[in-house]
Amino acid sequence: MTTHKAVPVSVDAMIDDLRTLVEVESPSRDIDALKASATTVAAVIESRLGGRAELVETEGGTHVHWSGGGDPRVLILGHHDTVFPLGTLERRPFTVEDGRATGPGVFDMLGGVVQAVHGLASLGDRSGVEILVTADEEVGSRSSRALLEDRARACGAVLVLEGAADGGGLKTGRKGCGTFEVSVAGRASHAGLEPEAGVNALVEAAHQVLAIAALGRPGIGTTVTPTVATAGTLDNVVPAEATVTVDVRVETPAEKERIEAAFAALTPHLDGAAITVQGSVGRPPMPESASAGLFALARRLLPGVDGVAVGGGSDGNLTAALGVPTLDGLGAVGGGAHADHEYLLVDAMAERADLVAGLVNAVRGPERPE
Repeated sequence: MTTHKAVPVSVDAMIDDLRTLVEVESPSRDIDALKASATTVAAVIESRLGGRAELVETEGGTHVHWSGGGDPRVLILGHHDTVFPLGTLERRPFTVEDGRATGPGVFDMLGGVVQAVHGLASLGDRSGVEILVTADEEVGSRSSRALLEDRARACGAVLVLEGAADGGGLKTGRKGCGTFEVSVAGRASHAGLEPEAGVNALVEAAHQVLAIAALGRPGIGTTVTPTVATAGTLDNVVPAEATVTVDVRVETPAEKERIEAAFAALTPHLDGAAITVQGSVGRPPMPESASAGLFALARRLLPGVDGVAVGGGSDGNLTAALGVPTLDGLGAVGGGAHADHEYLLVDAMAERADLVAGLVNAVRGPERPE
């Protein structure tokens, strides 16, 4: 148990800490920037909660882990990497105006990290609580997955501080999501003199795009969306190579298996073409059953709060897949994730910090969800 005293939740103090975090830019995959950001996150945690926040350095960036001591009972899970490149802050600085905080990462998800820390600081007893703030959630959680799964199993309940759903709802279910890359190998030739001597990788890719798009079943929540394509070198050369990137979202494990099998079974339409497929549905679906117990507790603490299933994925998908009770969307109320108009509603910060504190107490109490 930490020795720091409980303190009332202060919106001004949360805004100060949010500014501190936002002004240390943290684009995914920028190892140096992520280390600086992690150091700042650790300093904020230690200043508000006491104890020591461990920096866990990996090839994917530096993660931050803090424990309140005692038997682990609940994991507060977030990330400090953002999708915005260095220099975004200069163009879009942290600003608070008309009840909104704006700046890169305020909603996804630095605001949630700050609210969780301050909510926990309002409790005199912080034992049994762990905080893990990872550095690579936006790019697949490859370097943090083993660590977050280990801590989720140890704690037995997970509160994910991703931004709230539209209107402030909690996220009680998530689609599984993944990315596939389909590479086509053809054969180059002169497009004017002997096009028939080549194998057109772009034409083959066009066949594959149509076949891939047909895999979607929107009626049951499965979307299969080709998003990026590249092919060719010069306008007078039959292209020898092409690639297609595909975003996939599924609601059930059965659809995950069907989609992965379908990609593995793709075959060329043109003689002489070859296809290579990489990728998977890396984040399994988070069923609403995984959040049912925690959401019931949340509704007692904040009557009327909605629970919604959403299409985007998070690390909550990974912890729910372990069978660990997981509730998501507990972070900032706002919108515009990954966009220039990203914002956080300041008036909701204290309420959400209090909700996190209440859930921590409830999870540690006799009504612990199973």
